[in-house]
Amino acid sequence: MKLKQPGVRERTRRAVQRELGEAALALFVERGFEATTIDDIAAAVGMSQRSVFRYFASKEEIVVGKLDLAVDQMLETLRTRPAGEPAWASLRRLFDLLDEPGQQAIAEPVHRVVLETPALLAAYLQKLQQMQDAVVGGLRERAAAAGTPYAVNDPTPRALTAAAFGCLVAAQHSWLASGGAGPLSDAVDRAMAAITRHT
Repeated sequence: MKLKQPGVRERTRRAVQRELGEAALALFVERGFEATTIDDIAAAVGMSQRSVFRYFASKEEIVVGKLDLAVDQMLETLRTRPAGEPAWASLRRLFDLLDEPGQQAIAEPVHRVVLETPALLAAYLQKLQQMQDAVVGGLRERAAAAGTPYAVNDPTPRALTAAAFGCLVAAQHSWLASGGAGPLSDAVDRAMAAITRHT
C-alpha cells in the first residue's frame, strides 16, 4: 500500500519545521540547549516567537518532532520487506532511513547535544517509545497477513522491537564514544549483531 503524498500546505509546513530544526540544532551546538531561547531560534529564521510555537510546542519538540515523520517511513518499510524474512532482520532495515539523503544522522555534535542534555534525552526516548508502539502494531499486522498472527498476550513483537530500538540507542552512544568515526549505520549493525551472538 502506497502512502498518500502530503499536499502543498503540509509540504510547506514540513519545510518550515525543517528550517527551524536546523537553526535550533546549530544554536544548541554553539551555545548549549539551556542557554538557547525560543526567541534566539525565532530570530535565526526571521520569525516571531509566536510563529515558532505554531510549529512546535517546545524547544525539545523542535529537535525530536521530526521523528514523527519517520514512523510512516518505518511502517512502509516493514510492509515492503519479504514475507519470509525474520522479524529481527526486518527491524534492522527500519534504521536504513539513517542513511537516506536528508535523514542522515546530522552530526556527532548534534547527537552529543541530544544524548547529553537531560531534557532532550527524555523527549527523544519518549518519541522512540511512540515509534516502538507503532512498529509493534506493524509487526502484528505483518504476522497476521502471513497467516501466523501473534497471540494478544504474546510478548514477542514488543520484545523484539524494544531490543532493536535499544540497539539503536546503544549504537548512538558507541558512535559518540568513537568520536563519530564511520557511519552510524555500521554501529547499528554491530549493536544488533551483538544481540544475536549472545542469545
